[in-house]
Amino acid sequence: MNKLLSELSTIGKNGYQLPPSDVPSFPPLPIRVRQENAPVLPSLGELEVVRHFTLLAADTFNVEQGMYPLGSCTMKYNPKVNEEIARNPLFTDIHPLQDSSTTQGSLFVMNSLLKGLCSIVGMDDGTLQSAGGAQGEYIGLHLIKSYYRSRNEAHRNTVLIPSNAHGTNPASASFCNMEVVEIPVNKRGQVDVKALPLFLNENIAAIMLTNPNTLGLYEDDIKEIANLVHASGALLYYDGANLNAIMNIVKPGEMGFDVMHVNVHKTFSTPHGGGGPGAGPVLVKKILSPFLPFPRIIDKGESLEFSFEPLTSIGKTLGFWGNFLVLLRAFSYITYLGDEGLTHSAMMAVLNANYMKGRLKGTIPLSHTGNHLHEVVFSCKELKEKSGTTTLDIAKALIDKGFHPPTIYFPLIVSEAMMIEPTETESLEDLDAFVDALLEIVNEALLKETPFKESPHSKSVKRVDEVRAARTPIVHW
Repeated sequence: MNKLLSELSTIGKNGYQLPPSDVPSFPPLPIRVRQENAPVLPSLGELEVVRHFTLLAADTFNVEQGMYPLGSCTMKYNPKVNEEIARNPLFTDIHPLQDSSTTQGSLFVMNSLLKGLCSIVGMDDGTLQSAGGAQGEYIGLHLIKSYYRSRNEAHRNTVLIPSNAHGTNPASASFCNMEVVEIPVNKRGQVDVKALPLFLNENIAAIMLTNPNTLGLYEDDIKEIANLVHASGALLYYDGANLNAIMNIVKPGEMGFDVMHVNVHKTFSTPHGGGGPGAGPVLVKKILSPFLPFPRIIDKGESLEFSFEPLTSIGKTLGFWGNFLVLLRAFSYITYLGDEGLTHSAMMAVLNANYMKGRLKGTIPLSHTGNHLHEVVFSCKELKEKSGTTTLDIAKALIDKGFHPPTIYFPLIVSEAMMIEPTETESLEDLDAFVDALLEIVNEALLKETPFKESPHSKSVKRVDEVRAARTPIVHW
């Protein structure tokens, strides 16, 4: 394991030399905020620091090293051309409080992106403010609450969520002080349309769905679901996490959805994960437009401006105007691919997932049969019963073979679940290499020749006690 900088430190070493300060001195800080003792920092030369972080980078798996087959996370390659554009000083060196006359290019990008997203998903209006998918859900549900308050129907405060939904759905609804009611899925892994009317009443505000759903299956009854929900006076919320499968082919707005968020880091290939900035634009039908967060971008003919109206808006939901450089990457991706490219991208995502499904047929059972789209969920329950090898063991064994594990134990309704999403950016050779490794692991598990309980063997961090780590975490060195 790599040593920490503090462990590498040697008193007296120095990797920098600063010129004399030309900053005027000011009166000393008040005692209550003053730090009397200098912080204890490592003493290192520049080369030691560079080598330290280079070694850490080599130990960190990333999409440029190999496939991230994470279902429902859609970790795919971010083209370098997007990065070049996002690093252009004309975009990076502006300030959000500059006069709008000096930022017309950036306003054009934001306005064009919003219009493009609305066209792709079949919505009328929207906001780019959201910092990610979960905040997008939060904003969308607040729009729904404001809509019902404007109609004197504040009693509509219950959200219906299928048992196979993403975990953020019930969390977001609860965070909005809305009641969550779980609805069942049928044997096909889709919303039980026969049972749905039993849950619809005058207190229902919305149903939250993603289509295709978290099992990678298209909701065949989506139009009937929309008709039933709308007939009860409620609205439909679309979780955009799986938009990758239908991008520019089927539009959520045409399915009957009234509001949705788009995970641009999933669908439009901007960087994803790591706790960094994100974006989750929220798009709506006209009935929810008056409640969108401000500021809005309005076209005054000769210029674009920010507007802080109407008064019915739910208000500001993020500092300044949104995570602009993340949105800029999405705009670059959409503009570069165009209609034909976006459609082809979605088709390749579906093709890749079904190719892997076909190659694994007869080895690991599917959780549900049917027409899978961009991701496939398998169940390793049978393998566990035969060999004692769990889904977690398989995931750890894949690390030893040089692959990032897929999503495991989700959705919760599938025993020993393994969810695989190869995305459209992986080549046939990459898909085959991953499947070959998975087949080798399964065969070795059935022969009981390999101690997978101790995997991974090849990494600096070995198998950890996850229960102990969760209950008694070590949060300092």
